[in-house]
Amino acid sequence: MNMTRLLSTLAIITLTIGLGGCIEEAQKQAKEDPMQTFVDGHVAKIMPMEKAANLAEWKAENTGEGEDFDRVSVLQLELKKVYANPEEFAYIKSAIDAGPLADPRLNRQVQVLYNAYLRNQIEPELLKQIVELSNEISKKFNTHRGRIDDREVTDNEIKEILKSETDSDKRKKAWLASKQVGQALADDVLRLVKLRNQAARKLGFDNFHTFSLTLSEQDPAELDKIFDRLYELTNEPFKETKAELDAILAEKYGVAVDELRPWHYHDPFFQETPLVLDLDLDTYYKGKDIAELARQFYAGINLPVEDVLAKSDLYEREGKSPHAFCTNIDRRGDVRILCNIKDNEKWMEVALHELGHAVYSKNYAPDMPYLLRGAAHIFTTEAIAMFFGRLSGNPDWMQQMLDLTDEQRNEIATVSGKYAQMKQLIFARWAMVMYNFEKSLYADPDQDLNTLWWSLVSKYQFVTPPANRNQPDWAAKIHIASAACYYHNYLLGELFGSQLHHYLVKNVLGLESDDGVSYVGQKKVGDYLRANVFEVGKSYRWNEMIKRATGEDLDPKYFVEQFVTPTK
Repeated sequence: MNMTRLLSTLAIITLTIGLGGCIEEAQKQAKEDPMQTFVDGHVAKIMPMEKAANLAEWKAENTGEGEDFDRVSVLQLELKKVYANPEEFAYIKSAIDAGPLADPRLNRQVQVLYNAYLRNQIEPELLKQIVELSNEISKKFNTHRGRIDDREVTDNEIKEILKSETDSDKRKKAWLASKQVGQALADDVLRLVKLRNQAARKLGFDNFHTFSLTLSEQDPAELDKIFDRLYELTNEPFKETKAELDAILAEKYGVAVDELRPWHYHDPFFQETPLVLDLDLDTYYKGKDIAELARQFYAGINLPVEDVLAKSDLYEREGKSPHAFCTNIDRRGDVRILCNIKDNEKWMEVALHELGHAVYSKNYAPDMPYLLRGAAHIFTTEAIAMFFGRLSGNPDWMQQMLDLTDEQRNEIATVSGKYAQMKQLIFARWAMVMYNFEKSLYADPDQDLNTLWWSLVSKYQFVTPPANRNQPDWAAKIHIASAACYYHNYLLGELFGSQLHHYLVKNVLGLESDDGVSYVGQKKVGDYLRANVFEVGKSYRWNEMIKRATGEDLDPKYFVEQFVTPTK
């Protein structure tokens, strides 16, 4: 072949490749233009609906009026109808099946929409049965009263007995009364589990547990790996901590350690820290302006919250919800918190916690698309809230924010570290019971669940079951019915909070250990969180966001480092 013919041939090949590339690009553009139009139309439709529903819920939580809650239900149902549309779901699914879009933000929005629509594709009649049965269970749970001998008792009375009574027989009666609701509801809960499994299988999943985790972008195998590692890392430390706790409780109740049973702990499920340590932080917060302390702290780390507090409802009022929460009204900066602040350590923690949610919600990148203006996952915003909430009992934070003396700081430090360790270990082991029980429950609801429950309690919490006990004690935990397959997210939040703490100390503050770290006045901490966690919103799945932010996958070792084997 001569040079002229060779150049001609090369030109034809180059032109062909170029045309191919243009055709391919045109095909991608043609595929993405209608999808962008669909996404824009969807956002235009739901944006005012979501804002109206959020405002209605805000009003209802502040008034407590039945008609206001009815309004919320109506508006939320209208939103569900949007996502239940089978034709729109089919269109989104076809886009997913065709492969990734070239525009990563558009591709991510389509994935978010797919999960939202798929969750609502349950057959209307089956969904109706699930909703009605779930509501009925909640109603029965809320109105049920346990009995001690011939007397009805409330949950608060039971908890008070478990916190203060020293007579083992009276404690046992109170604990048994707390489990009576499980006996009353077990059959209904099992029916609900099977209905949920039926719905999940119709949508192509093994069971409802897999369905729930998958649609929240969690891989069951990945979670198993995380929790198995946490189990191994905390096993011996928890055994030591619980042995120390058991010795205190046995002496208090006048029994041998091997005679301790579930009713000897201070709540029905041993999920909270028994009141055995002399730690009263409330005195340091007495007379302090909790909201102002929180405002000053967040301003000091360059995450100002004045606008949030201005729109919030912070103090007790008749008819108002007694709880606390943060709400993002419009995904455009109208972020509010509801609290019932009192001048004590608990409400300092709550204020820091809820404002942690708020600084996450108000700091998405300005150009972030509406559908991606949310936390990477529910547990990542919980992690931020927990990270900041922990500071209310941190002796270094308290010294700087409350202007305490070195003597006062040291007095707090002698107990607060042990309390934090005990609190986190007890909760972690309890959360592992919940995760593994729900996984097994939905995998096989016809197995011996009573035995399964106590085998898990024994394995993870080292609690000796009552002799010859064969009752559905698992059904006494309302979350199994009302917040199915969700509880593990609280623990994931704790793990991520500790991983962030490690990264901030080592890489942002450049310190060898967290000794003396309070974060007070550290603007670069707020700058780091804004840039690496908040602004990215839902642009990435949670595991990718965590790896980008900290350089590693989520790893329980940092939780263990902070609370089990602290460096200070």
